[in-house]
Amino acid sequence: MPRLLALSLGTVALVGTAWLLSPFASAQAPGGSPSPSAEAASPVHSTSLPAPRMLFDFEGADAADWSVENDGVMGGRSKGYVERTESRLVFTGKVVTEGGGFTSVRAPRRVDLSDYDGIELRVRGGGRTFQLDVDDGTRSRGREVNRRGPVPTSDAWSTVRVPFASLTASAYGEPVRVDPVDRSAIQSVGIYIIDGQDGPFRLEVDWIRAYREAE
Repeated sequence: MPRLLALSLGTVALVGTAWLLSPFASAQAPGGSPSPSAEAASPVHSTSLPAPRMLFDFEGADAADWSVENDGVMGGRSKGYVERTESRLVFTGKVVTEGGGFTSVRAPRRVDLSDYDGIELRVRGGGRTFQLDVDDGTRSRGREVNRRGPVPTSDAWSTVRVPFASLTASAYGEPVRVDPVDRSAIQSVGIYIIDGQDGPFRLEVDWIRAYREAE
């Protein structure tokens, strides 16, 4: 009988050890109460996603790099203006659809965004829809290629994401067939208003940065 008792105790000890060492052990001990050892040994899951990369926060000299291009290059009469107010970019003006029907602002930013999925902006724009433009230097038959994605706005601040995969390519307003945007060779970022509506507009931009989607 003592020998049988010893064997039984040894089996229990082995079972307890196996439970503690098993990679599938839960945080509950066999008796039903949490196991501090199991909690301490719980794996920590970390991600390798890069943090958002700030492209423009308008707190330094960034705003000075932004320039306006109106539709006068196409015979239009739209007007746009850009300024920095309270560490924000403010893009205002008036769209006249007869003629070109657009105005835009742009800033150079040579950057490799290979590790990112798109660009996000924190904006407020009174309900007008703007367009984010990403330039990687691509040309089609000698013409500059625009790669744009919509930036809807409201009267409240909101963060809008524009995935690189959603950008549509055009040259002088005509769709073109080109390779996807070269994320490693971004040269500049622009914002257009070309929504087909006449009248004044105002867009405030708090920041612009690159983001990566969670796997």
